Amino acid sequence: MNYIFIDSKDSTEIIGIVENNRLVEFYIDERDYRKEAGNIYRGRVVNVLPGMEAAFVDIGEGRNAYLYVKNAVPKEMINQNEQINIDDVVSNGEEIIVQVIKEASQNKGAKVTAHITLPGRFVVLTPFSDKISLSRKIDNDEEIERLKQIGKDMQKDNMGLIFRTKAFGVEKELLMDEYNMLIDIFRKIERERNFLPCPKLIYKEIDLSHQIIRDAFGHKIDSIILNDKEKYDSLLSFQGVVFPKLEGKIYYDKDFNIFSQDNIMKGIQIALERKVSLKSGGYIVIDETEALTAIDVNTGKFIGDKNLEDTVVKTNLEAAEEISKQIRLRNIGGIIIIDFIDMKEEKDISVVLEKLQDYLSHDRNKVNIIGITKLGLVELTRKKVRNSLSSKFITNCPYCNGRGKILDRSIDKTKFFW
Repeated sequence: MNYIFIDSKDSTEIIGIVENNRLVEFYIDERDYRKEAGNIYRGRVVNVLPGMEAAFVDIGEGRNAYLYVKNAVPKEMINQNEQINIDDVVSNGEEIIVQVIKEASQNKGAKVTAHITLPGRFVVLTPFSDKISLSRKIDNDEEIERLKQIGKDMQKDNMGLIFRTKAFGVEKELLMDEYNMLIDIFRKIERERNFLPCPKLIYKEIDLSHQIIRDAFGHKIDSIILNDKEKYDSLLSFQGVVFPKLEGKIYYDKDFNIFSQDNIMKGIQIALERKVSLKSGGYIVIDETEALTAIDVNTGKFIGDKNLEDTVVKTNLEAAEEISKQIRLRNIGGIIIIDFIDMKEEKDISVVLEKLQDYLSHDRNKVNIIGITKLGLVELTRKKVRNSLSSKFITNCPYCNGRGKILDRSIDKTKFFW
């Protein structure tokens, strides 16, 4: 059974997606926490750093946001060969419209862009580009041509758009309605450009539960279960362009509680463990660091039944599936390095990478497999928008400061320090 659940508790919403009775996505949305991703601000440039090709922008959220030169340069200038410096684009004290593309973390401010985009269910409006693009997951030639023609027919004022995966097979009228709705929102944002005060929030992204349903709800989802009547009524009121055909699939159950759902609680427990066991007896180890996430694959108790190479390939294939699920469930973003067990045959390496790519294709976040290093490590990146699940549950140990190791008290320190 596949379903989305929203468990509301006081000032917190717990949102998740269950596929085949297994938890695959999990989010905690605290209502009193200022969420920034997707929000659009009228900010002020407070510091231009030519040496870093970036600028810091005050968006009124406490910590200054970070604007990299590629996210500040007008898109029509990006592909030009000439070098463009950050101080050619923005200056200290300048007021600028920016959108948060990555939330602030414990050590860093939010990352912002001047290339505003407005996502809908089927279409993403790109007002500062005139291109008509499609999701790479749409691979049917007839559908590609149909959507490209629809895009040309409905485009206004050279405002570009991206057809999302869910646009596949959707009627032209529905796509046009959403595109026009997004244009109306953008025009409202533009009218706020020259109004005081600054910094100022001028567009707030819909709350997380609405986002999840907008992006994940489809024919593969059997139901939406929630225990808050106000939220239930709110979602039903959005039926139409944003949430079509919700009625009949959305259920209000005041007694729903994730703590009584064994499959959900088991999924959360696994997502917070460093070591994840595989069915065969092998296991993977996941270590999140500030720079990257390292994942190690081990055969463990699995000894196979043919030969070593067969055992290694089977373990790596099973690990590839579990890794893709854990990355999605833990909401791990940024650079990810996977140390699969060494394989000698090129064909075996190709099979494992193809399977990994296939499993990762189910992820709604953009994932790119970069390749294999000379040391045999698989490199990939995953778009990071929100902080990982562990940031909600795990804090650094006061004894080891997050290193996972402490000094051995049995060692005579006088031998090393004098």
